[in-house]
Amino acid sequence: MARNTRFLHCSPDDVFRVFRDAWLYPSWVVGASRMRDVDDAWPAVGSRLHHSFGVWPLVIDDVTEVVDWSPSHRFAMRAKGWPIGEAGIVIDVKPRGDGCVVRIQEEAVRGPGHWVPRVIFDPLMRWRNAETLHRLAYLAEGMAARAVEPTTADRERD
Repeated sequence: MARNTRFLHCSPDDVFRVFRDAWLYPSWVVGASRMRDVDDAWPAVGSRLHHSFGVWPLVIDDVTEVVDWSPSHRFAMRAKGWPIGEAGIVIDVKPRGDGCVVRIQEEAVRGPGHWVPRVIFDPLMRWRNAETLHRLAYLAEGMAARAVEPTTADRERD
């Protein structure tokens, strides 16, 4: 299972504010290219968002379903992108000082992606999810009601 962690200069509630807005999904998830629809019940367990991933003309329509929704603590999803397969994603958020630590774990659980050896799959997912957390930091820190420290964007501009 590929794991990444990142410290964000915002509260867990700020992170979950991003998760609640499913239309932001392609803004922070690397590979997601467009949103097609979002269930009205989002982000309740069992609700789904309908998006596509890839770059035109190689775009695959995908459905991601909420498996666990524990605001300010845990968000788990099952992404279905056949013919590639399905992936389980768990995002844990823990407060730390004036910010929080976000950990994302991802693994292929069904289909051809599940057959890829972990020695190949995990490094690719770690690279992808490092950028995913980077993008999530931009959104969550930028949406934070208060800024106790410079945001990721502020530090990169300097």
